[in-house]
Amino acid sequence: MSFLKIAKKNEILEGEMKLLEAGGKEILIVNYNGNYYAINGKCTHMGGDLSEGKLEGRIITCPIHGAKFDVVTGKSISGPKIGMLKLKTKNVPVYEVRVEGNDIIVNV
Repeated sequence: MSFLKIAKKNEILEGEMKLLEAGGKEILIVNYNGNYYAINGKCTHMGGDLSEGKLEGRIITCPIHGAKFDVVTGKSISGPKIGMLKLKTKNVPVYEVRVEGNDIIVNV
């Protein structure tokens, strides 16, 4: 793994997120409470684009089947719902983030 400069702080305001590609991976950067967090940009259920999901505080909801993840820890909060079925899903991978000046650097 190596650290790559992925974005500038002023590109992702508090409460916002941005999907970027680095090291061949889709990485979602989230600004939560003034801190930056990086998670894999795809839902672990069926690969839904988490950047299209709804961000509420530190919880992001996949737009496809509603799986919820904590953007700070990557932990699956609740699995997807398909009709009457409520499934389990794996945690989403997280990446270490550093801020150097105005640069957001992620360990991919």
